[in-house]
Amino acid sequence: MLLATQLLFNVGFFAVVPFLALVLSDDFALAAAAVGLVLGVRTFAQQGMFLVGGVLVDRFGARRTILTGCAVRVLGFATLAMSLLAPTPQLAAFVAGTVLTGLGGALFSPGINVLVADAEQRRAPARSGTRASLFAWLSVAGELGAVMGPLAGAALLGWGFVVVAFAGAAFFVLIGVLLAVALPGRAASGPARGIHGRWWSLRDRRFVGFSALHAADLLAFNQLYLALPLQLARADGGAGLVALMFAWASALTLVLQLPVSRWCLRRGAARALRSGYVVSAAGFAVVAASTVLPLDAAAQIVAVFVAAGLVILGHLTTNPTAQGLAPRFAGALPTGSFFGLLSTCGGIAVLLGNIAVGALLGWSAAPAAAWLLLAAPLVVAAILAPPLAASAGRTGSTAPE
Repeated sequence: MLLATQLLFNVGFFAVVPFLALVLSDDFALAAAAVGLVLGVRTFAQQGMFLVGGVLVDRFGARRTILTGCAVRVLGFATLAMSLLAPTPQLAAFVAGTVLTGLGGALFSPGINVLVADAEQRRAPARSGTRASLFAWLSVAGELGAVMGPLAGAALLGWGFVVVAFAGAAFFVLIGVLLAVALPGRAASGPARGIHGRWWSLRDRRFVGFSALHAADLLAFNQLYLALPLQLARADGGAGLVALMFAWASALTLVLQLPVSRWCLRRGAARALRSGYVVSAAGFAVVAASTVLPLDAAAQIVAVFVAAGLVILGHLTTNPTAQGLAPRFAGALPTGSFFGLLSTCGGIAVLLGNIAVGALLGWSAAPAAAWLLLAAPLVVAAILAPPLAASAGRTGSTAPE
């Protein structure tokens, strides 16, 4: 049920959100920089607020927080539609709708992570000890939704974005009704023990350090939407090649996530994290080399696809591993704020890192600077994160008497 929920969430999300940039540029005539700012605020409203969402899960339980998140996303999609139904399109209302869609995700995603972690702990031990984790399956389910969602949105876009947004709102109403019936009525495990929503994760210096280091992974993954498409454009690659790159990323995720997860379990969390960070850094090193070597346009395009593949492979290695470590860091404490902090650090890294990367991409005197900047935090994470990961669970956090 949780995996199906993740799939449905992403179908509804990706049916609407990929078309926001088009509406902002066409209906509101915003420049590219302004479009990027609005979308950046939306991303931060989701990823940056995960910590708050996680604390609310610890305080009020996963079920209540997930259903509230669905309601907020319904309100967000409806606001997007209503902003275009006014006699004159209302930009302020449209921006408010984008922020609400992000806040909805910040509420229900930590709740899903908490329930998946609880389900993972209750699974019967595998005989071989090498089966894929539920977080790997969650990634596969989410990617399926990410593939199906834009297709559904594109099919509805012929009737206008208003129809797309209202359809997304109706879809999340349906999801909310289904979850209201299917989710268990009991509260999350933390409140059940009388340990309510405090900022537990911020008190664990090891986990704060690990979350800050792991933020390099989300910053790297986000370049599939920023730096790599821009590099394709510089190599005279059109929109078709950008779409092909996303199809390549989705295919790798669907095919490799489960076997990569099994490999990570055999290698252990520390080694898996080190390998993943290094592989992602190697992807950016490939593009950096392509910017300084005398390569033709075709070779530069190949370099971007190789880099995208390496970044995806690194993300498939590190992300489920890091998610699986959050409950081990939490120990006897509620896990919501731990999952929240992990994502919030990534959101902050994306917001700040994209500003720096965007500025360096236009620096003709040093064309490799942006790519080396992206590789640097991954190298640091490969060195410093594995020892912290190895310490998880040894002297884990415990609830006060």
